[in-house]
Amino acid sequence: MNILLDLFITFAKVGVMTFGGGYAMLPILQREVVDNKGWATEEELMDYFAIGQCTPGIIAVNTATFIGQKQKGVAGGVVSTLGVAFPSLIIISLLAGVITAFSHLAWVQHAFGGIRVCVCILILNAVVKLYKKAVVDTPTLAVFLLVALGSYFTPLSPVLFVALAAAAGILLKNLGVKK
Repeated sequence: MNILLDLFITFAKVGVMTFGGGYAMLPILQREVVDNKGWATEEELMDYFAIGQCTPGIIAVNTATFIGQKQKGVAGGVVSTLGVAFPSLIIISLLAGVITAFSHLAWVQHAFGGIRVCVCILILNAVVKLYKKAVVDTPTLAVFLLVALGSYFTPLSPVLFVALAAAAGILLKNLGVKK
């Protein structure tokens, strides 16, 4: 199959199956991009996701753009971006007119409550998978705990935490800290 069409279809499938935003999309991206297509390793996907988190725009769109660009240059980046955004555009366009008319109904509010709980579990699953791959020794555990505590107890930007964690990784590597 044409790689550009494959990129579009794959990311459209990711886009249509994802509820809850970029974090909830991570397990689906991991399955499609790493396991099924082999377009990135788990480490690369984590890197794309981290960069996507601290660059302007939607995490899932940024990640799709990075992966598409890796596969087929600028055209691949554009096609992947369109693919991941297309289902949302269609669904939101269809729902926008009717959602406000029904949002006051109890069953609609309960449905959204259930969806929020499901999204929390999807995000937790993504965090557990990322944790297993990223926290591999005492120094990475220390960075993880410092970032987790710092992000919970301070109003600092996630971009600052990513930059500080990158600096810590460079510093620890240059100091020769062993696993």
